[in-house]
Amino acid sequence: MTGSTTPSGHSPSPQHPTSVVRLGIPGGPEVTHRDVAANGARFHIAELGDGPLVLLLHGFPQFWWTWRHQLVALADAGFRAVAMDLRGVGGSDRTPRGYDPAGLALDITGVIRSLGEPDAALVGHDLGGYLAWTAAAMRPKLVRRLAVSSMPHPRRWRSAMLGDVRQSRAGSYIWGFQRPWVPERQLTADDGALVGRLLHDWSGPRLLDDEAVTAYRRAMCIPSTAHCSVEPYRWLVRSLARPDGIQFYRRMKRPVRVPTLHLHGSLDPVMRTRSAAGSGQYVEAPYRWRLFDGLGHFPHEEDPVAFSTELINWLKDPEPDR
Repeated sequence: MTGSTTPSGHSPSPQHPTSVVRLGIPGGPEVTHRDVAANGARFHIAELGDGPLVLLLHGFPQFWWTWRHQLVALADAGFRAVAMDLRGVGGSDRTPRGYDPAGLALDITGVIRSLGEPDAALVGHDLGGYLAWTAAAMRPKLVRRLAVSSMPHPRRWRSAMLGDVRQSRAGSYIWGFQRPWVPERQLTADDGALVGRLLHDWSGPRLLDDEAVTAYRRAMCIPSTAHCSVEPYRWLVRSLARPDGIQFYRRMKRPVRVPTLHLHGSLDPVMRTRSAAGSGQYVEAPYRWRLFDGLGHFPHEEDPVAFSTELINWLKDPEPDR
């Protein structure tokens, strides 16, 4: 289904997620929506343009629509831009299991294969960035380049959350997600009002517009989405002392060997700049750090022109270590 459905107007029934998720880009070209099969599940994607594949991975509490500006910019720049909904979110399957980062990373690399491409440049924000780091380490042949926003390397994330009191406090919502059922009820109460508050509190001075906030609130209220959205964070904490978690973080010692662009907002209140900035030690390839002054946790939405310009210039740079 393609179309220009917008998040304005009356809330559609939560039993019909298609009308909530398969949105158009306001004032932009028509996006192609379809489903692809990968890693034992079905994933919704939004696609625009032709050329080398750039796969965009959203974070919490959002879905593919967070990349609406970059889809247009990338397509105009000669890329095949695809934004996917992660497992359990948006228009993708809500499965009972499969929310550990290794499994979610295999979803991503499976989508690359399902799209008929030999590889992709991965662009991930927040949780999507964590999974992009993971996919680049696990399946390096499928990742041509890596761009991550607002998220350190998984091993850096672990050490910062456990060893930095200020980072642990900044990421306190993750500790709160460990409670059973309570986070789900909080996220969906009052038509997703908490989602709106988080988006406001985590942004810099350039707040997300009302249309975007409404879209994310509605998407969170699709049945089972809130539960699936917090399950990856539950795994990240509960597995710290478990064999599967220890094994995962050992696997993440494997260095990233593709050119990497690391983007961060200087005012990000969720992931401190100090926490993110140490990630270059895990990259054995050209690594470029870009700090956006005056932006918060959502630089790709707070200043989409600056973010897209930086991303596209880097993707087209044949010598990205400069």
